[in-house]
Amino acid sequence: MHALFLRGKQMSEYIPMNYEQLNISAGTYSPSAVKSFNNKTFAFWQRSLFHRAMSVIDIDVPESWQGKPKDFLYYCLYHFGFVCVSKNDAYGFYFQPCTFSGYDLYYQPTECIITNPAFNDASKRLKISTDCELLKLTPDYLGIWDIISYYAEKLSTLDNAINMSLINNKFAFFLGARNKTASNALKKMLDLVNKGEPAVVYDMKLINDPTDKEIPFQFFERKLKDSYITSDQLMDFQTLLNNFDAEIGIPTIPYQKKERMVSDESTARVYDAKARSLTWFNTLSSSIDEIKLLYPDITLSVKLHYDETEGTANDIDVKGVESYE
Repeated sequence: MHALFLRGKQMSEYIPMNYEQLNISAGTYSPSAVKSFNNKTFAFWQRSLFHRAMSVIDIDVPESWQGKPKDFLYYCLYHFGFVCVSKNDAYGFYFQPCTFSGYDLYYQPTECIITNPAFNDASKRLKISTDCELLKLTPDYLGIWDIISYYAEKLSTLDNAINMSLINNKFAFFLGARNKTASNALKKMLDLVNKGEPAVVYDMKLINDPTDKEIPFQFFERKLKDSYITSDQLMDFQTLLNNFDAEIGIPTIPYQKKERMVSDESTARVYDAKARSLTWFNTLSSSIDEIKLLYPDITLSVKLHYDETEGTANDIDVKGVESYE
């Protein structure tokens, strides 16, 4: 809602930047010609990869958290890395994004600071393990937005390269004409070719220039196959997506080795893909243990959506889930 309000405000009160402001904006960014993050394709891939990452972990939440609150929970966990879980008479069990205050013997936070205008006291301090508990995604109190942004930037950059490649790889003739008569003749012949004429007949006099008898036409040949062509870029594009999937715990197999991947390589790839997701699963499980010590009646559990894979590299079958309650 806040973002929509700001967007509407900016649209109604739009003031273009002057030269000095543009110069500061471009001159203080290096390299100034590359804007990897401030563009629509980056925002698209950031959103797409966030949705992709949401499929890895399934969280079972209380009834009052279903729907929109659950969507907000995923966003908070993936973006901020943690939420504060507490209970009061007005809302029952609830969660909120928060900041920290204080630290204990092991340098862990001791208080959560919540700011929300829906509460009577808009800002409140809750003591951890007494008034609230933390639901964490990662051991270091960080989300996974750095992973999402890292791959979104690369996909956005390659996305632009693919667009350029699609345009530049449209095969066209580079023809040179020594005089206007030859130029007009070439244009007419190309028009007939593009109309689908099965044969184009031209005057034999056009073969040699009447002044020096040299051929009036020049042809520049583009060797597209010697360039970094679209098919290679699309393969690299899929490689980036596979790498992201492996990073967050979605089972994948490199398409380059699909037909010749041995069993040990396939197993290693599965373990590699589960490294991060198992860390998130274990951290969430430990957090739920602590939450249930404080609130035994809360309905909260987590499970990994993807279990170990079975079958060959040509036939991946995802079965079962790891779960924790």
